[in-house]
Amino acid sequence: MEIDLVRDSLPVIHALDSETRIDIINLLAQQQTTITALAERLHYSKAIISKHVRILMDAGIVQELANDNGDRRQKILEVKTDSILVNLPEHIYPEFSRLDYDIPLGNYFANTDIEPTCGLANKNEIIGKVDDPNSFLSSERMTASLLWFSRGSVEYIIPNEVQFNRVPELLDISFELSSEFPVSNNNWPSDISFWINDIKVGTWTVSGNYSDVRGKLTPSWWSSEFSQYGILKHLRVHKTDTGIDGQHISDVSLADLGIAESSTLRLRVGIDPSSPHQGGLTLFGKDFGNYPQDIHVAFFYSNKS
Repeated sequence: MEIDLVRDSLPVIHALDSETRIDIINLLAQQQTTITALAERLHYSKAIISKHVRILMDAGIVQELANDNGDRRQKILEVKTDSILVNLPEHIYPEFSRLDYDIPLGNYFANTDIEPTCGLANKNEIIGKVDDPNSFLSSERMTASLLWFSRGSVEYIIPNEVQFNRVPELLDISFELSSEFPVSNNNWPSDISFWINDIKVGTWTVSGNYSDVRGKLTPSWWSSEFSQYGILKHLRVHKTDTGIDGQHISDVSLADLGIAESSTLRLRVGIDPSSPHQGGLTLFGKDFGNYPQDIHVAFFYSNKS
């Protein structure tokens, strides 16, 4: 689960603001159990535990399961997520000017060596056939808000206006992504690699395909067994190196990308066959996951004196 510091996240923040609810989460993380069992372990009445559990359920942290013993009064509880990530607000390079571009998810100009499982979807339906790499050539791909594949890559063209009497200071590219796996699995690491102008700028390992909680934007028709949301990541190329959310991933710098020589940049995202964790890639657009965006690009620059 990933949240921002906004009012919509208050149920999660409130749910964690209690020693009793923290104890409940820790007990349920060890094993599934009932309200009655929790009340006995924590030495509270079932009424009090029920109130705490309801708060945790409303926050999407705990969920009920059907009880196989046939007693509908005894619901089995379990933790619904394996992590809670809080994104703090950032203020990047406020002293510089910036140019922003939104690149639609399906607006890639090339795809390479796509292998199943793979597919594309827009907010209404699957595009083409599932597990058919030829679907990535469909004209309907331009409407895609979700794409996934086990192997291969997609490549986008980014306008580059900083070459005109401007000095590039930072290139920030953000996207929501997860690993790819055809069934529910929140522990499925994958090495996602990034290339700009055919230069590999780095690799970042995503931990799973995040099917524990339904994405805020994910359409109701999308199966709950599959990836529901991703992690919003910022790939940042500086004058000295490249990082993911401030974590160094390579020594590639802005000068290495040849920004001043081209009116466009080419961004490729995919799976490097040489990487150890071959878990595939899922990219989320504005109609899936937790963030109403496709691929967002921000150039920070200063003017030449």
